[in-house]
Amino acid sequence: MFSRSLRPLQAASTLRAGFPRAFPRPTCQFATSSSQLSATAAAASASAPAPLQRSQLVTTLTKTPKKKLPNNELVFGRTFSDHMLIIEWDAEQGWHAPEIKPYGKLHLDPSAVVFHYALECFEGMKAYKDKNGTIRMFRPDLNMARLNKSCARLTLPTFAAGELLELIKEFLRVDSNWIPTERGYSLYLRPTVIATQESLGVGASNRALMYVIASPVGPYYKTGFNAVSLFATRDYVRAWPGGTGDAKVGGNYAPGIRPQIEVAREGYQQNLWLFGDEGYVTEVGTMNFFMFWTNEEGELELLTPPLDGTILPGVTRSSILALARQWGEFKVSEKSVTMDRISRAVKEGRVHEIFGTGTAAIVAPIKKIRIDEKDLIIPLDKSDPTSQAGPLTARIKNTIEAIQYGEMEHEWSVVV
Repeated sequence: MFSRSLRPLQAASTLRAGFPRAFPRPTCQFATSSSQLSATAAAASASAPAPLQRSQLVTTLTKTPKKKLPNNELVFGRTFSDHMLIIEWDAEQGWHAPEIKPYGKLHLDPSAVVFHYALECFEGMKAYKDKNGTIRMFRPDLNMARLNKSCARLTLPTFAAGELLELIKEFLRVDSNWIPTERGYSLYLRPTVIATQESLGVGASNRALMYVIASPVGPYYKTGFNAVSLFATRDYVRAWPGGTGDAKVGGNYAPGIRPQIEVAREGYQQNLWLFGDEGYVTEVGTMNFFMFWTNEEGELELLTPPLDGTILPGVTRSSILALARQWGEFKVSEKSVTMDRISRAVKEGRVHEIFGTGTAAIVAPIKKIRIDEKDLIIPLDKSDPTSQAGPLTARIKNTIEAIQYGEMEHEWSVVV
């Protein structure tokens, strides 16, 4: 059995504004007077890389606005707004002046290390408009913290989370007319950080680029809010202890494309990622996994795998756990579960609902899991055979959407 205990990464709030070119060895020399201390502090301040600062923002508006598609023609992640937010960084200067400029191509050297060693991470978040036309975001502080954590894991420069969030808010004001107003539609935001040093050699990059692009989107799946089927795979592994499963890095996603294509050919929408000989359940495609069941002790329980280093700490995941614990109607657990236990529980009628969660889909009901050449049929709504989601799955979706669109007053809904 593999170890489920991993050393956590340093909290994002303690991260520096960027990584220096070299890590000097500590010495035992100390300033012995207040004047020496002041001179030392001044010299350090003068040479320190500049932090990210929203006050330096420069905005250049497009002269050729794009034509917008009607909501019913939007395909997830295929249409992009008029502008983008872009910020350069280098080890000597630190963060350069942020710029909002017309959406356009990036110009990078073919030897930029991002192309060769996958030094890249990103976030997925959304902006919404409520019935009064007010722009809202959903728990963006968690996205900023996770992006900082991903940057630190890849030795990319970190940043002041509050400054980036304010820059994104200004970006949303500039492209506010790209935010759909219909319920179920939103503006998907993709903050990204890439290493841009021109060299072929594995190591920390002395240059980087941060940018944010936006895409008006509707439902993630073409079928809308309908139940999907999974293929539990033992042949491929999404993440492993000590790897980057708990960071949102591009290298986590590319290896999953081939398994996704393979299961699609068999008629399944997503992989259910298993780990180890015991078949521990980790994630659903690119989503977190939840199961609502009656456990072996006879307790009604909502269960999701723990954040052990192989699981991405999803914002939606965190929100569902908090809501369920606030409701106090059943046990809420973060603990490991094997596919064998799930199979046995399904056969014994103890599984009530299974769903995946993430920013793109919010929740995705699961109706079927393929395991060892057999299909496990997962209940949806036992009282309504025509329903595409169980009562708890639907309740979670409706509650989170109500918060996102400002229909329910909540601290998680941040007004821009």
